[in-house]
Amino acid sequence: EVQLVESGGGLVQPGGSLRISCQYSGFTGDDYAIGWFRQVPGSERKGISCISSSDDSTVYTESLKGRFTNPRNGAKNTEYLEMNNLQPEDTAVYSCAANEGNTCLEGFDYWGQGTQVTVSS
Repeated sequence: EVQLVESGGGLVQPGGSLRISCQYSGFTGDDYAIGWFRQVPGSERKGISCISSSDDSTVYTESLKGRFTNPRNGAKNTEYLEMNNLQPEDTAVYSCAANEGNTCLEGFDYWGQGTQVTVSS
């Protein structure tokens, strides 16, 4: 059973940075893709970025390019979303999702529970 657990959300001041983690387990093979999404209550969930096990990485939302990245530091079974120069409009629940197809072009079959990010002074 694939499981995804996000962590690292919290309160951050405008202009600040935050790195949230997605710890995954249960993939049947070595291939996967992890997508990042965010949702504000009452609004649609929006895609942020995706990274695959073959290091393909893409940012879905043009306006977030350059501020949101998917760094890797060799941590086992963990992917990250690093967010810089955060603004109040970035406040949302951030979730990771996964597929076992090693491609960011497919949909996602598994979802984490989400972590709240609040940007406020």
